[in-house]
Amino acid sequence: MTDETSDLAVAAAPPARRRRLIVLAPLLVFGAMAGMFAFALTKGDPSKLPSALIGKPAPPLALSAIEGLQDGDRAVPLLTQDVLVQGNVTVVNFWASWCGPCVEEHPRLIELAKVQGVRVVGVNYKDLGANARRFLGRYGNPYAAIGADTTGRTAIEWGVYGMPETFILDRKGQIVFKHVGPITPTALRATLLPVIERERGK
Repeated sequence: MTDETSDLAVAAAPPARRRRLIVLAPLLVFGAMAGMFAFALTKGDPSKLPSALIGKPAPPLALSAIEGLQDGDRAVPLLTQDVLVQGNVTVVNFWASWCGPCVEEHPRLIELAKVQGVRVVGVNYKDLGANARRFLGRYGNPYAAIGADTTGRTAIEWGVYGMPETFILDRKGQIVFKHVGPITPTALRATLLPVIERERGK
């Protein structure tokens, strides 16, 4: 190799490296972000994922009735926006009959429904009406009102990641707390009930 050829090769090397870095940089950034998110989900507490809705009025509800859903001899009321601003602390639970963790947390919702001054309502996500009725018939119905989010639009408006998720609303219908994942006995005692008691006392 002549000195002239060697000089050309050296001069061409930095641009080539820069091109490789330009191509690889987005992949490296994406990989780092994906890794951090995966770590937060597996090692962290997914129930503490932030929500931009805290302190804001509950987003719109676009729900339909679950046909034939009865609570004893009466039809279960449809969950509408008006229900969220009726002066009670409200627990809004997103759930589905096909969701295993929803079965795990259901006894805690039954407990919450017995707390004085608290209204538990449900959003049934992308489910079949017959399956939703069967689920509540088997495990009990803690919901004072319920609606079906058949298209998933309401879940998107509320920033729901997956089933189940639970929101606590104050007496004015503003979101004050969000819990991601099933409500465990520990989460109920240590987190949700203190928030509910705080809001009831206001």
